[in-house]
Amino acid sequence: MSDDKTNPMGLFKKYLTNRRIFKNREVLRHSYRPHILPHRKPQIDELASILAPALNNETPSNILIYGKTGTGKTASARYVGTELENASALAGTKCRVIHLNCEVIDTQYRVLAQIANCLDDADQHPSDSPRTLIPMTGWPTDQVYMELKNQLESSGGVMVIILDEIDKLVKKSGDDTLYNLTRINSDLKFAKVSIIGISNDLRFTDFLDPRVLSSLSEEEIVFPPYNAPQLCDILQQRADMAFVEGALGETVIPLCAALAAQEHGDARRALDLLRVSGELADRENATSVGEKHVRMAQEKIETDSMVECVSTLPTQSKAVLYAMLILEQMGKRIFTSGEVTVVYREIARIIDLDVLTHRRITDLISELNMLGVINTRVVSRGRYGRTKEMWFDATTSKIEEVITRDPRLDDQRLKELDINRLRAMFR
Repeated sequence: MSDDKTNPMGLFKKYLTNRRIFKNREVLRHSYRPHILPHRKPQIDELASILAPALNNETPSNILIYGKTGTGKTASARYVGTELENASALAGTKCRVIHLNCEVIDTQYRVLAQIANCLDDADQHPSDSPRTLIPMTGWPTDQVYMELKNQLESSGGVMVIILDEIDKLVKKSGDDTLYNLTRINSDLKFAKVSIIGISNDLRFTDFLDPRVLSSLSEEEIVFPPYNAPQLCDILQQRADMAFVEGALGETVIPLCAALAAQEHGDARRALDLLRVSGELADRENATSVGEKHVRMAQEKIETDSMVECVSTLPTQSKAVLYAMLILEQMGKRIFTSGEVTVVYREIARIIDLDVLTHRRITDLISELNMLGVINTRVVSRGRYGRTKEMWFDATTSKIEEVITRDPRLDDQRLKELDINRLRAMFR
């Protein structure tokens, strides 16, 4: 303790003086936007060619961008948007690009209000001029739409609106927002609007009215997953800026790329693996990052994502998962949906939970499988029909620890559950 008092930096001195691994770890985060996007030139060029008419004050076609997570969709759209604004300033035309994350801004009111408030830039107003900032709640939606239209008209030029995670907006609020935005040009005289929708879900257009779909998807661009060599290039570009020279073992980048390529070619996953590998090496005061750190990082990331996933499950899903944990404690490595239902009903009775039907329990099991918490398969039992079998892929201690944080499942009566009596029920 006395050493900490005499040293101004105290506890954190060793972390500040040890700079043997990282030079700038921020370039390994998803939020960092590089000046060059490797292996996305065809998509960037196509996007630029579609938006180019905006530089002549003409309306660009609306665009739908598809691709799995971590394939560079958002980074490419933002990059082209920035280039478009820079080019318009040199060309003497007016182009604005607004980016909205529809996972956060997920209602028609909030989308329209956010666009209008972004347009109403304080720099464009004299200090004594009245400003109309739309509150995030409280106005009728048609009033918000009229205010947005007025803002666009007074601003003029071409407005490109990027709706990231557009599928989240449609699934939560329907397609009214897209209907209004794709039709707004018919109400404008001095301004033009183009929409870019970005989605991970190729099937979200099933939710759209055919008229909205035909207006929105005038142009479609698909971003394919990265393969392992492409991921190597991306990681090498970031690693040159992120790590001290000589801090990375030769096999680290190829291994991170190979592991991420197995996970649908996700560049975010690859960057996370590389960053966490470096952080783990840094914490143990290693002089370099090696293959063992990548393996440790993979396990840590999978555990962390599993913990987050399980902790946010509703109580009924946790109860079904808890039933599976009990079955595993009984020595059953593989169990059926019928066995899960029997144990679940016992748990529900003890903690006074509404008992779900077998069909609903099966739906919850399918959701847990989709989230990657469990593995399932359907097996045929001949004349007895088909049943669903399931099992845990990894250690369950962390899952049990997270589930028992739920006050309803941290019940002493559950801990005293008679496993021998349950075993007898399956004989």
